[in-house]
Amino acid sequence: MASSGLAGDLKAVLGGQGLPVLDYDSVPSKGPPVPAQLRKNVSYIVLAVFFNNQGEVLMIQEAKRECHGSWYLPAGRMEAGETILEALRREVKEEAGLECEPLTLLAVEERGPRWIRFAFLAQPTGGILKTTEEADEESLQARWYPQASLPTPLRSHDILPLIRLGSHYYEKARYPSILPQELPCKLICQRLIAAFASAKNIWVLAGTVGSLHLPITACGPTLSDQNGSLMVSMFRLLKECLALPQLTVKTQGIVGLQHLGKNHADGICLNVLVTVAHKNPGVLDKPPEIRGNNFSWWQVEEEGLRSHLLQRLQEVSVVPIHS
Repeated sequence: MASSGLAGDLKAVLGGQGLPVLDYDSVPSKGPPVPAQLRKNVSYIVLAVFFNNQGEVLMIQEAKRECHGSWYLPAGRMEAGETILEALRREVKEEAGLECEPLTLLAVEERGPRWIRFAFLAQPTGGILKTTEEADEESLQARWYPQASLPTPLRSHDILPLIRLGSHYYEKARYPSILPQELPCKLICQRLIAAFASAKNIWVLAGTVGSLHLPITACGPTLSDQNGSLMVSMFRLLKECLALPQLTVKTQGIVGLQHLGKNHADGICLNVLVTVAHKNPGVLDKPPEIRGNNFSWWQVEEEGLRSHLLQRLQEVSVVPIHS
């Protein structure tokens, strides 16, 4: 767990750790957010990218009627009561016949908050590759293919960017390993590291209700509503305290993921790095004015923490979000 105070929280989050979700700094105006219930009002998908020593990628041949005979990466829907990594290991075993160990989160993709996919880079740790003699309702077979000559037909070309992401990370990791932290959360939400950097200093946005903390924004009002998407909920919080038309806001990506999946806690919390900058270059050295009393800018003064945050920003060493 993090040390006390906002500096400790920031250090923990940048290091991929989780923090308890105790309250929300921004919630939808149309009504209270709906707790996430897996396979009822939200679907989580897990997907795995594997490479062998020759740089070949693991593919499975689909058995489902709607895509029978096509090829894809090992993937499937999470079941109630599973953690994200339990679901990943189960799907890989069922579809490819292999035991595996996740290495890092590669990307998070959403189609509104109702459908969220977690893509991982993983490595085999045992098992036997599934053959056509072992075909079942999960898959017809699994095989390794060179990246330059993937099998056809593909079920969907949406896996090609994920294979490239995995290949780049496999060759040279751009960020520390990011794996889900098992902490309960009822809602789908985001904890924001909203940073403003000048030539000499850097600040992060802090919630001020209670003790200083990294602000959290909840998705909603209902999980079927596109207006409750991850990007919309992030901008909603920033709009509540900043004059956004005068600013440039950029979502850099994810530095951490929290989920439990036990005891009906199906929500997730994404720890997201965001940058805020002035559109007017004449005021670059001063953070934008805060509106209201619920937020403030907190200057990062500890040298090691400031260097870490700047490094993550400059190298964009984060997990991308695709909305």
